[in-house]
Amino acid sequence: MTEKDNRKVPLIDTHCHLDMSEFDNDREDVIARAKDTGFEALITAGSDFDSAARAMELATRHDFIYAAIGVHPHDAKDFSDEIYLDLVSRSRNRKVVAIGETGLDYHYDHSPRDVQREVFRKHLRLAKEAGLPVIVHSREAKEDTMAILAESGINQGVLHCFSGDLDMAEQAMSMGLSLSLAGPVTFKKSSRLREIARIIPDDYLLIETDAPYLSPEPLRGRRNEPSYLEYTARFIADLREISLDDLARITTLNAKRLFGIGTLPDRAEIAYQIRDSLYLNITNRCTNACSFCVKFRSDFVKGHRLRLSQEPTEEEITLSIGDPSLYKEVVFCGYGEPLERLDAVKDVARWIKERGGRVRINTNGHANLIHKRDILPELKGLVDSISVSLDAQDEATYNRLCKPVFKNAHAEIIRFIRQAKEFIPDVQATVVELEGVDIEKCREIAAQLGVKLRIRKLDVVG
Repeated sequence: MTEKDNRKVPLIDTHCHLDMSEFDNDREDVIARAKDTGFEALITAGSDFDSAARAMELATRHDFIYAAIGVHPHDAKDFSDEIYLDLVSRSRNRKVVAIGETGLDYHYDHSPRDVQREVFRKHLRLAKEAGLPVIVHSREAKEDTMAILAESGINQGVLHCFSGDLDMAEQAMSMGLSLSLAGPVTFKKSSRLREIARIIPDDYLLIETDAPYLSPEPLRGRRNEPSYLEYTARFIADLREISLDDLARITTLNAKRLFGIGTLPDRAEIAYQIRDSLYLNITNRCTNACSFCVKFRSDFVKGHRLRLSQEPTEEEITLSIGDPSLYKEVVFCGYGEPLERLDAVKDVARWIKERGGRVRINTNGHANLIHKRDILPELKGLVDSISVSLDAQDEATYNRLCKPVFKNAHAEIIRFIRQAKEFIPDVQATVVELEGVDIEKCREIAAQLGVKLRIRKLDVVG
């Protein structure tokens, strides 16, 4: 893992314990280092009656610190009606953004298991009544944790410092819960956790330190603190083959939405960077209504807001690009079918090529049907690469999954791919792994067409 640079990265530590005694000698310095690093927010979590009060006091004194309040399962044996009423009262404070941490810990069993379960249920009830997300601790208690969460009907919250298996992760996400990763993902023996970190869909991913515990490599053994979060963030970004900026943007957006802190982007981006490529978002229009399309469940991709209120002009598009030679490629993509705006694509692509840029188009392959002519000859010399969504092995499956406005769309896509090879140097077909999609038959189609096939994971976009 590379050393941190001096550039500020906007992160949110969604779980730390700044009130703990480990910070008594330098607490304000720790907070200052986090702010200097570029943190947008810290959430300090109370773990018992006194800790909740200290967390709220810190949140009151610092505008970018927020509090979560609850009683850790270790201390469930000390829970009382008085503490519950205190939590109810404190939950109304505007700087309190979550209930927790709460949950079950069967590793140490510092509190009887039946008491842990009852106190956990009370926290979940409070979270629902207060309209706040819940922060869940679960150690060696998967079955009971997931059963209690399911019976509660909770659909906003996070399994913090996640260390469970893939089945637990999938159960949590099916309930609408996020997964937060901490320093252990960087540990050498955490192969299972690393694989989960690699495949968690963007919308469910959060990061944390759990400071003062669990410092990431290469700082393992030291007291942890929020400014060390960047090491974990870089490690996860590398696992997911994205940039640190991408990871920070994704997790910061998710934290803001879950905990209701900060402000969200209110305008769609025309040009947006992912990794070292620049993507162009020029229309919402599309001739498909694919059941798996991200735009039917979110306005965001990799932390970028993409749903346009109006289509940008060609001048607005080129202004948003800046210098196209700075990027590996400039990709017409976005929330709609870019070749709906064929003339704009041609003009902007020509502008990009004249300035040393490389052009790619991501398309559903309907352009000839849209414009009622063969449009690919018009792209010769303007487009270096084209990626066409094949999406199924036959017409019936394609119609069921993609719901095209055109008849015989799948056959036309195959013709479009075959024709594209005559005019565009690099052509690939793509398919999403979905129930009913025969990947091997799609491979055969791509091989017959003489193009590469890229297999995309469901819910992995951008």
